[in-house]
Amino acid sequence: MAERVRLLRPRTCPICGKPAEPTRAPFCSKACKDEDLRRWLAGGYAIPGEARPIAPEDEGEAQP
Repeated sequence: MAERVRLLRPRTCPICGKPAEPTRAPFCSKACKDEDLRRWLAGGYAIPGEARPIAPEDEGEAQP
């Protein structure tokens, strides 16, 4: 039986658009990988949605 080969299109770095490095996928370099981490830590990535009111139990206050 013939073996099937799955062809994948080359991935590009989500930060700069250069071809991704297989050892750092999906990024092209350590600099882009670090930039992505910096964006996560700074709150640059967020899931859009409606804000919800903070419930008292979320603030750590006990209900009497």
